[in-house]
Amino acid sequence: MLHAIGSRKELTELEYYDLVSDILENDMVKELKNYRHHISTNRYQHCVNVSYYNYLVCRFLHLDASSAARAGMLHDLYYYDTKAYRRSNCERSHAKNHPDVAVNNAGELFSLNSTEEDIITRHMWPLTKGRPHSKEGYVIVVVDKYCAALELIAPKMRTAVQKMRRKKRVA
Repeated sequence: MLHAIGSRKELTELEYYDLVSDILENDMVKELKNYRHHISTNRYQHCVNVSYYNYLVCRFLHLDASSAARAGMLHDLYYYDTKAYRRSNCERSHAKNHPDVAVNNAGELFSLNSTEEDIITRHMWPLTKGRPHSKEGYVIVVVDKYCAALELIAPKMRTAVQKMRRKKRVA
């Protein structure tokens, strides 16, 4: 089962899945499951979350939802521990560096169009060089932060709800 955090929809049953299935099933992309991300999730799940919500927003706004979904899945395609990077590499921050690493890695695995490259390269704006050139690039800037917040808050919300349910059963 494939879900985005905060959504009950099974993503494999949606039109969205047809746009990104080749990326989701790629062995190198699946490697992202081995890297912790935003404390409570892994990088693969984070990319699924960003990809799906990026797709929904861009589809709603009549933008290039396909490029938004594909780039969202590839925007954090790097294979190192961010904490180790911070300790060992003081010349350039991870936040500024990883979009370039991700777009290079993505370009080695998939054919990218200019919108996808823009979305991946500039998803950390204003920390990255220059602002996005596409409307879809601006969407991911917001969606990526929204998903990071969801990933940080969701486990705490689940715990709070479970505690409330236990109290109701006891009462």
